[in-house]
Amino acid sequence: LTVRFALSGLIAIIIAKGLGQRWPTRPAQWGLLAVLGICQNSLYLGLFFIAMTSVPAGLASIIASTMPLLVAAAGSLIWREHLGWKGVLGLLLGFGGAVYIMQSRMGGDLDALGLTLCLIGVSALSIATLIVRHAELGCGLMMAVGLQMLVGSLTLAPFAFGFESFGQVTPTLPLLVSFLYLTLVPGVLATLLWFMLIRRIGAPRASAYHFLNPAFGVAIAWLVLAEPFGLADLVGVMVVAVGILIVQLSAMGAQHR
Repeated sequence: LTVRFALSGLIAIIIAKGLGQRWPTRPAQWGLLAVLGICQNSLYLGLFFIAMTSVPAGLASIIASTMPLLVAAAGSLIWREHLGWKGVLGLLLGFGGAVYIMQSRMGGDLDALGLTLCLIGVSALSIATLIVRHAELGCGLMMAVGLQMLVGSLTLAPFAFGFESFGQVTPTLPLLVSFLYLTLVPGVLATLLWFMLIRRIGAPRASAYHFLNPAFGVAIAWLVLAEPFGLADLVGVMVVAVGILIVQLSAMGAQHR
């Protein structure tokens, strides 16, 4: 994660400068970017990576899928970003579909520390989502992507080099290809799209798409890893899709009113 965030951050900053995007100019803006990077990268991904050594991936995915509910609650309480009953129904359906998809894949024993790390991580991601929506970062979105990635790298580096070593890495072609993919696609492209989506339609409605993670996860596992994909998975995916559709339609209805 430390190396991946560093490379993603440098690539994003180079692109941002090529697009003419400026550096933030005020200390408060740098501070917000630092909090964003710590929440979005160091705490969310860092803690989830550690937690999934002891917590089943299915359960971790379910906990991560509570993020839209947390964002909607915070948005309603703090910024009066009300979804209406249709939006709330859509979020609950999406979460229910995510739980339905992953419940059969939970298995294993529950580890209290791992669960705690997951809960801290998803709370941090919710804070990051709200920062992107409401904060004035003082720079373009690509520059924000790069800077908050570098913050993630810098804050994880002491833990990475303090508890791990490069000697634990066995270089292989699949490792290199997957690392480059994670650096470029989720690291730069997907983060930029995520920030753009939050700014365009708001944090609660954008976060509803987070329910697609387990849906795409089981689909890709079926296509790439030949894992089983059954009727229950299909039903769960359909429930997720309906939930997201209801959330977005509730936004359209609010705009018309």
